[in-house]
Amino acid sequence: MPGSATPLLRVAAIVNVVMQSIIAVTGSVVRVTGSGLGCPTWPNCQPGSLVPVPHPEFDQLQQWIEFGNRLLSGLVGVVALVCLYLAWKRRPRGGRQVRLAAIVLAGVLAQGVVGGIVVLLGLVWWTVAFHLLVSMALVWASVLFLHSVVEGTEGEYRSLVPGSLRKLLIVATVALAAVLVLGTMVTGAGPHAGDPETPRLNLPIAPLAQFHADALFLFLGMLIALGFALHATGWTRLMRRWYWVLVVTVLAQGSLGMVQYWTGVPETLVSFHVLGAAAVTAVMAGLWTVCGERVPVQPAPGTELPSESRRKTPATTK
Repeated sequence: MPGSATPLLRVAAIVNVVMQSIIAVTGSVVRVTGSGLGCPTWPNCQPGSLVPVPHPEFDQLQQWIEFGNRLLSGLVGVVALVCLYLAWKRRPRGGRQVRLAAIVLAGVLAQGVVGGIVVLLGLVWWTVAFHLLVSMALVWASVLFLHSVVEGTEGEYRSLVPGSLRKLLIVATVALAAVLVLGTMVTGAGPHAGDPETPRLNLPIAPLAQFHADALFLFLGMLIALGFALHATGWTRLMRRWYWVLVVTVLAQGSLGMVQYWTGVPETLVSFHVLGAAAVTAVMAGLWTVCGERVPVQPAPGTELPSESRRKTPATTK
């Protein structure tokens, strides 16, 4: 099929989504182990040394945990660069794929800068929160890139749902963004700062956790309404599949959050909760992608195709 993605490009796009999710989880591991300032400088780990070195004030294990996360960030960048190269190399070249791959790579590079700022500012809670939210945005963009690779078509976008349903989908996405933002605020007021000396968000955690849960219930309610509306308008098989995966993922994430709160926010569950946030974001982006399609632009009747050449009538001789 002309223009179809190569197997290597498909694999790279899938690995990119996985890596964008994993780096968010390893970032949470850095935080819950108190390793956020294991490497107190950036881009070096210790002053004058790129890698961890024995130091009387910094635990060696915590240095390697933070440094390992930095190394993994570099690998994430390499995967994003490979995706951009393969999308650029593909023939015929898909402009949309190249743009999405470039956005992902630019976001990864920006995350490196943000990570450095987080360290240099001493893990202030709002910098850590922004760091996580950028990761969720990169997960979303990576799913869009993967879909563009699988779809394998450049052309005009056509929505498969009515305009009112598209607006409901937008509102539900805004609600998900609110859930994520409130989740970072709960984390900012919680016990896992990344370093024992880091100041926390000076707000009571119980009301914040309640607001976070309320936003999740609002999001779930919108999903229920969206499900009924999609069913009523004749959803496709892919829409139905992605929708139910999203509902199950949200319910699992909500249940995990409640267990996490009731058990005093154990370290292991924090990382699983971050993984759940990445999963919900990825599946929500997947639902977005299957609510529309791109169709090849058909030439107008009588329009000459670019590959065709005009035939000139030879001059007659007498």
